[in-house]
This record gives sequence, structure tokens and C-alpha cells, in this order.
Amino acid sequence: MRKARWLAEWRKSAGKPVFYHVISRVVDRRFAFGPEEKEKFRALMRLQEKFTGCRVVSYCLMCNHFHLLLEVPPMANSGFSDQELLKRLSALYSEAFVAGVAKELADARTAVYAQDSGLEDALATIHKRFTYRMQDLGEFMKGLLQRFTQCFNRAHSRTGRLWEDRFKSVIVEDGVAAKTISAYIDLNPVRAGMVKDPADYRWSSYGEAIGGGSKGNGKTARAGLVRALRAHQGIGADADFWASGVSREYRKLLMAGAVAKSSDSVGRDGKMISKTLRKGVSKAVAERAREKDGEVPFAKMLRCRVRYFTDGAVIGSRSFVDEAFVKSRERFGINRKSGARRLKGDAAPASGVLWSLRDLRRGIA
Repeated sequence: MRKARWLAEWRKSAGKPVFYHVISRVVDRRFAFGPEEKEKFRALMRLQEKFTGCRVVSYCLMCNHFHLLLEVPPMANSGFSDQELLKRLSALYSEAFVAGVAKELADARTAVYAQDSGLEDALATIHKRFTYRMQDLGEFMKGLLQRFTQCFNRAHSRTGRLWEDRFKSVIVEDGVAAKTISAYIDLNPVRAGMVKDPADYRWSSYGEAIGGGSKGNGKTARAGLVRALRAHQGIGADADFWASGVSREYRKLLMAGAVAKSSDSVGRDGKMISKTLRKGVSKAVAERAREKDGEVPFAKMLRCRVRYFTDGAVIGSRSFVDEAFVKSRERFGINRKSGARRLKGDAAPASGVLWSLRDLRRGIA
């Protein structure tokens, strides 16, 4: 019997952000996605965002799997207006369908006003037909995976399931954890040897943020990464912050693990600017100098497969993981006394900074 999925206990309150690292793989891990499939998946992902109110703050679409860092905001206690409902419906449904719902709402108002009672109940009944699928991790993924499977099967004249079992999800704390997981996601094509610079991979949040233009999805991708790096400071998904430090900070994290010259710097556009090394300073010496503050080992970790980030259940500071443990105590045996577990293996550079709820013992190095 499957255990219930790990969900943030505070997900229905506005107390702190709720991030999930979500991973799903194609059945048999076959390489099923080419450029056209990736473009279609991304388009459906953006439409699902608009409908559900969830936010993809970073993502990467590979040939047989994908990663998302998904923020799931709580539903407002008062719900939202008829206009907002119709706007969300327009992301997934035809104009005729949305017009039909608009007429239902208008007719309900007319009928209820004639009776002079029950207006709120009548409108709530119509809203609830759709809102149960909004602001929810499971419904976001269900809608996205089902819609893509239908498109993929039609295009390839196939039937049956496309995805392996259930998708995986890990609760991620805002701040260091969210920034780290975001970079880990954007470095997928680098780990796979597909590109040397994550900016060159177009089906990722960073590639789209750099090459996507000043409007549209390029702006959306930049806004998402701003949220990943600044949510702990109370900053929303605002692309205007991208040029005011976020781009440089994120670029530094992404590229620090590469063999770089000691005098490399980051330009305003987020690209590396290479200068000549000072005479007599080798690459090895320059790299060792940068390793003193832990920057390079931590970033090099992100260029390895880190199982904790996909199987750790909860990733964050020690206090964050311990809090999740206390609130989910019934999931563990009576001998388990504490929650947070140190990262080991390839994840060791982050040990003491990030912690995992699960103590993985195999496949971590």
C-alpha cells in the first residue's frame, strides 16, 4: 500500500512559500521527447500554470524525463471573482465554453436576485466545478501529464500510458534550498553532456530566461527564477529584479563548478566575460583559491546526480526538516528520535547547510 504523498503542512496558509521539486520519467525511460515534444510540453505547462494558479519557478525538459520547481500558493479564503475564474478557464477551454460558464454565472445572479436569497451559494456551486483543480500539486500534475499524453499519443499513433508510475515530489524550503534545487534543475543538460553552458539549452528555465526575449515566456522564466532566489526575502515573481543582482548571482552559482579562469566575471546580460589570467597563475592554482570559501565544491556537487534532491522527501535547513518531521511523526517508527539527516556521498559539500528528511544509504555517491 502506497503512503500518502509528502505535502507541506502549511500549504493552506499564507505563512511561508510552498515549493516542490517534481520529477517524472517516461515509461521504460525511453528517449521520447524531441524538440517538437518539448515545445508542446512547455506550452501546456504554461497554460496549466495560468489555469491552476501554481507557478513553475524553474524547470528543465530532458529527452526522457523532466524536473520542475513548483510553487503552490494557497487558495484565498474568499476565493476569487467571476472575472478571475473566467480568465483562468480561458487558458484551457474554448471561447464558447468560457462564454457558457459566463452565461451560467449571469443567469444565476438574475435568478437569485429574483428570489432575493442564496446568491453566494449559487455562485459557489459554479466556481467549485473548477476551483478544486486549482492551487493544488496533484491536480496541476494530473492535468499536465494527462494533456501531454493525449497530444503525444495522437501525434505518434499510440495508446496507453506514457509516464512511469507516480511522479516524485520533494518539499523544498525557500532560501538556500530553493536556489540550490533550481540550479540543480537548470544544470541537467550539463550533467548529461548535452551543453557546457546551461544558457545554451533552450528547454530550461535559465535558457529561456537568457534567450526568451523581454516579454512573454522569457519574462515569465526570469520572474520564476527571481522567486526561487528571493522568496525568503518576501519578493514575488517579479522579472524586474532579474537585472538587479539575481542574474549575476544565479549565473555565478551555475558556472562556479566549471573549470573557469580566475579573472572570469559576469556581464550585465548574465554571460561570462573571460579575461586573460595573470602571468604565472595556473588554472589549478586559481581553482584551489576559489575552493577555500567552498564555492566551487558546492557548485561542483550540482553537476553530479544528487539523490537527496529527488528522494529526500524534505530538503532545507535543519530546523525546517525537523519541523516537517514533528508534523509527520506518525510516518516513522518509534525508534526514530529526530528528523534532519546529513547529506552524504556526492551531496557532502552541502552537509550542514542543507538537510534531508530521508537518510539515504544507497546510490548517493
